[in-house]
Amino acid sequence: MHNDDFFMRRAIALSKSAVAHGNEPFGAVLVKDGEIVFENENQIYTRHDPSFHGEAGLIREFCAQTGITDLHEYTMYASCEPCFMCSGALVWVKLGRLVYGASNDDLETILGNKGCNCSALVFENSFWHPQVTPGVLRQESLQVLENYFASHKKG
Repeated sequence: MHNDDFFMRRAIALSKSAVAHGNEPFGAVLVKDGEIVFENENQIYTRHDPSFHGEAGLIREFCAQTGITDLHEYTMYASCEPCFMCSGALVWVKLGRLVYGASNDDLETILGNKGCNCSALVFENSFWHPQVTPGVLRQESLQVLENYFASHKKG
């Protein structure tokens, strides 16, 4: 069985792939029973869809392709803490566990803004509360974000 670092490395690799494909540096991996069952990278520019974030896009595609809409037995690995929109989507599919690298505070600091813990705010005020493990391979995730946003604007 793989550990959190293994799956987070894949999410970070997808964030780099997103950049190579002309998108922002965010990736997500969905795992069940120690195996990757689906993955996605941010595609907001290539799909011309500002809501096609790594996490929301993964949920949209996975649910459409499998017909599975209850993810309480799944873990999602996200290279960066999911935004409010993606965190809301994780509530609606009843994700069992979320693991992320860099936090929204980290991202907003890079962007010169004040951040917050988006996922905690959404989960605390919702009917569903996934287990959350923050900061896995945080430095590696931060490096990808810093490299990208040093020369690109957000959105």
